[in-house]
Amino acid sequence: MLSTYSYPRAVRLAILASLCFASSTWGAESATTSEFESLFDGESLKGWTTADGKPVTKGWQVVDGMLVRNARGGSIYTEKEYGDFELRFEWKIARRGNSGIKYRMAHYDKGVYGRPGWLGYEYQIWDDARETSDDTSAASIYLLQAPAKDKKVKPAGEFNTARIVAVGTHLEHWLNGEKVLDVETDTDDWLKRIEKTKFGPIEDIFQNPKGRIMIQDHGNKVWFRNIEIRQIENGGESE
Repeated sequence: MLSTYSYPRAVRLAILASLCFASSTWGAESATTSEFESLFDGESLKGWTTADGKPVTKGWQVVDGMLVRNARGGSIYTEKEYGDFELRFEWKIARRGNSGIKYRMAHYDKGVYGRPGWLGYEYQIWDDARETSDDTSAASIYLLQAPAKDKKVKPAGEFNTARIVAVGTHLEHWLNGEKVLDVETDTDDWLKRIEKTKFGPIEDIFQNPKGRIMIQDHGNKVWFRNIEIRQIENGGESE
C-alpha cells in the first residue's frame, strides 16, 4: 500500500473531499458500498484476536448479530494492520460506561508510566451523561482533541453511528452523520498537546503509519455492529 503520509497536504485534502462526497449518507446504496469490507460478520469473532494474536475465548460474545463485551476478557484486535483507511461502525454503551476504538496500534516497551503496552489514537466511546472533560467525551481523540460542542450523541443504551477517517497525518472522527473533529497531526500545536498528556514521555508515540485496530475492554458493557473498513491507496482508491 502507498501511504498518504508521503502525499502533499493538498493531495490528502482532495482524497478526504472525495471520501466525504462518496459516503456522506450512512447506509445508503452507492458506488462505494462494495469497496468496504466487513470486520465483523455478525456470527463469529473471526478476524479478531487477543493482544498476542490468540483466539478470543472469553469476555466477548456475538449476541443477535452484535459484538458484545459481556465480561472481563481483555481488549481485542484485528488480525490485519491498517494504515490509511475509512472505518465505519455502530456502537452503544451501558450507563456510565467507557470503551473506545484505537487505531494504528504499536507496541511500546516503555509506554504509559513506563509500562509496556499497545497504544494508538483512540475514538472515545463514553456515556456523556457521566461527567468528564471534553477531550475524553464521546467521539473525542482521547486526551488530545475534543469533539464539536454541538455534537449529537445518543444516550446510553441507544446505538450511535460513527466513522474514523485516517489519511496520512489527517484524522477525522464522525458521529451520527456529522464530522465532529478534524485534525492534522504533523503540526507543532499537535506535538505540544501530546507533550501535556501522559503520552508525552513516550518515544515516537503515535508515529506508527499503520497498525491493528483495537476494541477496548474498559470493564463496561458495550455493543458494536456493522463494523466495516476500506483501505485507501493510490490517491484514494479503495481495495
